[in-house]
Amino acid sequence: MKREQWGSRAGFILAAVGSAIGLGNIWRFPYMAYENGGGAFLVPYLFAMLAAGIPFMILEFTLGHKHRGSAPRTLAALMPKLEILGWFQVMIASVIAVYYVAVIGWAISYFGLSFSQGWGTDANAYFFSEYLQLGENSPLNLGSLQSHIVIPVMIAWAISFLALFTGVKGGIERFGKIMMPVLFIMVVGLTLRVLFLPGAVDGVHWLFEPDFSALTNPKVWSAAFGQIFFSISVGFAIMIAYSSYLPEKSDINNNAFMTVLINCGFSMLAGVMIFAVLGYMAAEQGKPIQEVVSGGVGLAFVTIPTAINLLPLPWLLGPLFFGALVVAGVSSHISIMEAIASAIMDRSGWSRKKTASVVCGGGAAISLLFATNGGLLLLDVVDYFINNIAILGSCFVELAVIGWLLKPVELRDYANVRSDFTIGSWWENSIRFICSTFLAVLVGNNIITALTENYGGYSDNAILICGWGLLAVLLLISVAMTRGSGFSVPATASAEV
Repeated sequence: MKREQWGSRAGFILAAVGSAIGLGNIWRFPYMAYENGGGAFLVPYLFAMLAAGIPFMILEFTLGHKHRGSAPRTLAALMPKLEILGWFQVMIASVIAVYYVAVIGWAISYFGLSFSQGWGTDANAYFFSEYLQLGENSPLNLGSLQSHIVIPVMIAWAISFLALFTGVKGGIERFGKIMMPVLFIMVVGLTLRVLFLPGAVDGVHWLFEPDFSALTNPKVWSAAFGQIFFSISVGFAIMIAYSSYLPEKSDINNNAFMTVLINCGFSMLAGVMIFAVLGYMAAEQGKPIQEVVSGGVGLAFVTIPTAINLLPLPWLLGPLFFGALVVAGVSSHISIMEAIASAIMDRSGWSRKKTASVVCGGGAAISLLFATNGGLLLLDVVDYFINNIAILGSCFVELAVIGWLLKPVELRDYANVRSDFTIGSWWENSIRFICSTFLAVLVGNNIITALTENYGGYSDNAILICGWGLLAVLLLISVAMTRGSGFSVPATASAEV
């Protein structure tokens, strides 16, 4: 049976964009810009997009399209020993899938609460004390399951299962064609509304006001490259799997450019929306904006609900915001699960329906760990090690091996033959020098930091078990999965699915 294919170019682009655009675009990019020079951050950010994001996306689209397989199969076709890296990327995706869905569950809950502002007047106390019922400060003491979190988490799993079960064209592509336009309409509509609020323009100006002295700070450049790699879903099996379903005559270069540009454009739009709201919030409370801004979970589930309480028509704007969060989260989760399912199908020969049932069922069971009293703390540690060490380390190894040990010019020629416009030697130079260098610096710095400082002030045991221990387990599973896989034989367009 021939490998499944996308039904249309638009379907593929929307699915790829849906993978790249996630919860992090709506809260992480605005906060990263604020922390790293405001408008000046856009200079290294745009440079990173052009010099690293687009070349990396072209690389993964080319690999998936040429070798017609999941990440393990594709990387094994390049070099048999690289299969371990492919499985490590799948393991990264597996871990992200089981904790990312918890945040989606929170967003689903808050979507329901937003119609009546059910979080009350103290959004901070509600989120941590009443909703999460956060336990003692240790990810090793999880406490009990919270049914009000378990239910929305299972709803998110049900949506992802339905998309995987019904296939690439009938499920994932159809979901993308619905969810991505809905997401853009929600965010654009919300942005247009909040821009007319008092203080909104000051908030946007504050976000983009440049501090050009920041450009001499290496940490700002590292943050920009880190944001690009985090946000476009490269290096952990997704884009290789998605591009393996492209029809033979597909424009690789154009598709890669479009996916990255749409993702980055959405991040900037989200930045305008978030800081317009925070500017209004600062004006209403008579505070400087730096006293109301918050990053990460605090922004999405504490600061924004507090702002919604102050907004006109909160019963409309609240559901719009949290509805957008849910759509962004679910679309990304579907793509993560497809990367896992694709690898399992290639490895085992299982049908799509059997694979979807096993991976979603197993993932749903494991994700219950994050629906406990200590779920947020466990998520915090796991997310730190996965994002700052595992993903960036995976990206570095992939780029370094392909750029220096293999012949990237052959991949460039493959992409150019199938594309409306061609890429030149700048692409290989970006892969070999710019991407690899910045990733080496990022990974090295992150490893040193993780070894010398206990992240979040957690105990040595928590860091050893939930951080380094987790990475060791993922590596061991990756090694075990390569045994007897048969992926050393080059994949073909007629690979079984």
